[in-house]
Amino acid sequence: MNLLPLVEEFARAAAHLSSPGALHASLSLITSQLGFHYFALTHHVDMLHIGDEAVRLHNYPESWVEFFDRNRLGLSDPVHRASEHTNVGFAWSQVPRMINLTAGDHEILAHAREHGIGEGFTIPAHIPGEANGSVSFATIAGRPLPTEMLSAAQLAGAFAFEGARRLRRMRAPMLAIPKLTDRQRDCLIWVARGKSDWETSRIVDVSEETVIRHLKQARERYGVQKRTSLLIRTLFDGTISFADIFRR
Repeated sequence: MNLLPLVEEFARAAAHLSSPGALHASLSLITSQLGFHYFALTHHVDMLHIGDEAVRLHNYPESWVEFFDRNRLGLSDPVHRASEHTNVGFAWSQVPRMINLTAGDHEILAHAREHGIGEGFTIPAHIPGEANGSVSFATIAGRPLPTEMLSAAQLAGAFAFEGARRLRRMRAPMLAIPKLTDRQRDCLIWVARGKSDWETSRIVDVSEETVIRHLKQARERYGVQKRTSLLIRTLFDGTISFADIFRR
């Protein structure tokens, strides 16, 4: 079965729909066409605290959503945690090989089955400067995963998440990411590599006082007091990467 026209039609719709409700309806349709019953498009956050700032569309049973939010599983859900270890979609049956499951994780998965959610397939969404997210498609409990549809689900999930992000930007434009100068960024990278201010000054060929000033100005641009906070923020928004820090 050629699923490409189906996915292309969904991609065009996701790029032009004007409301979350319209995207929800379009997602519901392609979920059914792909042989699934449920979908969940979401940022991995505590929805009870910052839900208004996050993306979430789903058709899960309300009883499961209430349990999920009450227990603040947005960050700790095992499927969400597993999605942080890959850039491609994965079946939920693979999760035990991707992360170490705790007793609590097994209870969460069992609760999902009790609420009627069966096998699933999750597509990660990692966007610099945003909380991690994902799109999941799931069957009703007791029904097998439509494995022949997973490639199409991978594409549909990616287009769906980007469509949801576009609608979110239309509602509330994102704050601009602070920008560092090249020298501020260089100093931060060397400090992240474990170099002292003096060692950094020798490497980038400036005075130690200049290194201290560059890092102070970088913290001011991000509105943070600690270098650790600056490092986390710049890793999070893509200003620097782990490859910068650990490059040989």
